[in-house]
Amino acid sequence: MRFDYSGKHVMMLGMARSGVAAAKLLASRGALVRVNDMKTEAQLGEILEPIRGVENIEWRLGEKAEALLEGMDALVISPGVPIESPVVQKARALGVEVIGEIELSARFNRGRLVAITGTNGKTTTTTLTGEIFKASGAKTYVVGNIGYPFAAVAGETAEDDVVVCEVSSFQLESVAGFRPAVACVTNIREDHLNRHHTMACYAAMKKRIFEAQMAEDTLVLFYDDPMLREAAREAKSHVIWFSATQTPPEGAFVKDGMIIFGKAGDCEAVCRADELKIPGRHNLENALAAVAAAMAAGVKAEAAARALRAFGGVEHRMEFVRELDGVRYIDDTEGTNADSTVRAVQAMTSPTVIILGGSDKKNDYTELCRTIVKSGFIAHAVLIGQTARQFEETLLREGYPARRIHHAARDFRGAIELSRALAEKGGAVLLSPACASFDMFHNCEERGDIFKDIVKGMVSRQA
Repeated sequence: MRFDYSGKHVMMLGMARSGVAAAKLLASRGALVRVNDMKTEAQLGEILEPIRGVENIEWRLGEKAEALLEGMDALVISPGVPIESPVVQKARALGVEVIGEIELSARFNRGRLVAITGTNGKTTTTTLTGEIFKASGAKTYVVGNIGYPFAAVAGETAEDDVVVCEVSSFQLESVAGFRPAVACVTNIREDHLNRHHTMACYAAMKKRIFEAQMAEDTLVLFYDDPMLREAAREAKSHVIWFSATQTPPEGAFVKDGMIIFGKAGDCEAVCRADELKIPGRHNLENALAAVAAAMAAGVKAEAAARALRAFGGVEHRMEFVRELDGVRYIDDTEGTNADSTVRAVQAMTSPTVIILGGSDKKNDYTELCRTIVKSGFIAHAVLIGQTARQFEETLLREGYPARRIHHAARDFRGAIELSRALAEKGGAVLLSPACASFDMFHNCEERGDIFKDIVKGMVSRQA
């Protein structure tokens, strides 16, 4: 279905990267675009450069959004604008269509769309799926929540192209007819309850990725996740699975050490599981999800194997930074929820100082703290941010020794310096906060970048 925005009055709310890209896309298609953000032009600065001088764009920055809705045909919201916010409610009351940048971009996209969501693993899975398609020779765009806006490429895709799109629960709040040819949900764990309030609501947002799919489409789900087993009943599309521990009816799995795709009596080997460069069972699961998504779309096993063997991982996800004075420093800043940090803890095999804490998403950290206690490899916990007290209380309740719990001396640099002082030779310092970063940083990538800069700047104390 083709959408014509020529001559339509469209307001773009939220001028981060995706909002700027969406405004430019709309203007290029003849829409009369009104851009709005609570920040002023001076505050937004360089991010606005792509739309400076673009015709059909009216700048209404620093103004109250609710006062600008009259006469609009559509309101496009950035992921940071909750669907329950007053401006969205007013727009709907006025009969203004409300969608997000992902929905808008999908309406202009002509390529084959592969969309991936999930609480954990979605960025690695998205990146690796993109690499598999590239290895197959397809012109491939990797976009969405991963950091490059879908809107930046949606207007230039061709029918033979592939768009691999990471989609967050925030983005899925505002979809309407969003219909991927292949959709994948890596898992559903507790997260973002400060936005979605309940697990039921959060899960419902994740399931919207396949809401508009039809029988000819494919849905890839994690076979080990009971919530996704149940969700499969709601799908109108063809469901396949991935699992590192079980053999599903159809999909990607491991048999005799080999990654396999297909179903009983009709399957083929891709490569050995131990050929993967990315460590940990969770990364094997990510690889299986990517194989299932790509091969369901027609990619051959040989191309999938080439990409799997070459893939070295994603920045900020269990990323080795350096070894200094016998201590390994690992950046897992993308560990922004408890389940993700559980996986990081389980991957550690030497005495580790973990840096925990950040902004409060109203999550429960009991299972994470229990895993830390059971691990035997988490020698110390250095706590930062709004959730530091919550982590201390939960760790103590689960039996972690008080003498091994430390609060950062002053700031993030202090936390890293304290971790270095506590670390022992042959061990590691792991930044895996299990929390968002907004209490101290603009985003988790900034947190990881600063961690790496500080660590790389440290000087050896050995003579």
